[in-house]
Amino acid sequence: MEKIVSQINLNLNGKEILLLGTAHVSQASCDEVKAAIIEKKPDVVAIELDEQRFASLNDSESWKNLDIIKVLKEKKGFLLLANLVLASFQKRMGATVGVKPGDEMRAGIEVAKELSIPCEMVDRPIQMTLRRAWAKNSGYGKMKLLSALLASAMEKEEVSGEEIENLKSKSEMDGMMNELAEFMPEVKTVLIDERDFYLAAHIWEAVQRGERKSVIAVLGAGHLPGVQAHLEKIARNEENTDTEAISSLPKKKAGAKIIGWLIPIFIIALIAAGFVFGGMKKGADLLGSWVLWNAVLAGIGALIAGGHPLTVLMAAVGAPFTSLCPLVGVGMFAGIVQAFICKPKVRDMESVMDDVSSLRGFYKNRLLRVLLVFFLSSIGSSIGTFVGGSSIVVSIVSFFKGLFAK
Repeated sequence: MEKIVSQINLNLNGKEILLLGTAHVSQASCDEVKAAIIEKKPDVVAIELDEQRFASLNDSESWKNLDIIKVLKEKKGFLLLANLVLASFQKRMGATVGVKPGDEMRAGIEVAKELSIPCEMVDRPIQMTLRRAWAKNSGYGKMKLLSALLASAMEKEEVSGEEIENLKSKSEMDGMMNELAEFMPEVKTVLIDERDFYLAAHIWEAVQRGERKSVIAVLGAGHLPGVQAHLEKIARNEENTDTEAISSLPKKKAGAKIIGWLIPIFIIALIAAGFVFGGMKKGADLLGSWVLWNAVLAGIGALIAGGHPLTVLMAAVGAPFTSLCPLVGVGMFAGIVQAFICKPKVRDMESVMDDVSSLRGFYKNRLLRVLLVFFLSSIGSSIGTFVGGSSIVVSIVSFFKGLFAK
């Protein structure tokens, strides 16, 4: 197999910077990281991790402390599901070559520690990255992203060691990044472009501290071209290292907030118009249509997810009300009820990474079933809102046409 070049050497303003690209689940990457640090003995090693992932890397028991109810109350259900699926996908890839996700990062940290070389975590917190990706996406985009992630996680095709090593090839990575950009440009911007700049800024700051002259940065190979470009701009003072703008959630535009409230107000106004101009029968028909579509489809979503009967009831009763309030969703309430009644156990936490890679696992694992209830009842409610709202609009328009025709 041809040797794949996965290193970029830079000398910028007297600072030696080695960008070391890895495939994340590659034994060769682990070996390359160790060899490079031992040979170069840099003044600092920069790792593509944030402090939370660094702590998780050293604490395999962290899943046991997960509070799923707190996650749902904080509106992080979608984020947790996306995070679990991504982690499971990396774990499955690594299993084919006997490497755990993050082993190359761990190797760099361990070698640096042995040589008394300081390590700095230079990536943006994963929760902020996922939350920004979520915030920048439409509802349809979120469903599209989760569908793609779930399809990848449940794909059973074996990935060879050679295919994993090819991920360090620029042409392979370019193809993947271009495909992601076309499929979901908003997600690509947050996951790749923003992090390229964030990584470059923090690598530059790491090598500037004290009298440091050299740094080895251990990064996923896909980031190398972007990080290099930003480092060169920073060295030429064309960019600064201020990452505050991409370290917080983007503020919702006033228009988006207004639209979020205008739609339910519009639905309520149409139902009220039915009562005022059409009497009790017309108003009751419109109200019944709204309640029926929301309740039935949200309840079906919870039922398909294997929710407890009380969970299904919660989804059906709650959907017509939560659909009229942009601040909450029925998935949160249905998920919390499911978690209370069928509380996830320690063994569910321990097996979550394996169970998330199969449909059967989602139904067997109590934690994943809570997330499935949350996800499918939310989808059911969203469809019910669209169908119920459309039926009300059509009905009220037909009513007024008939009224004016008289």
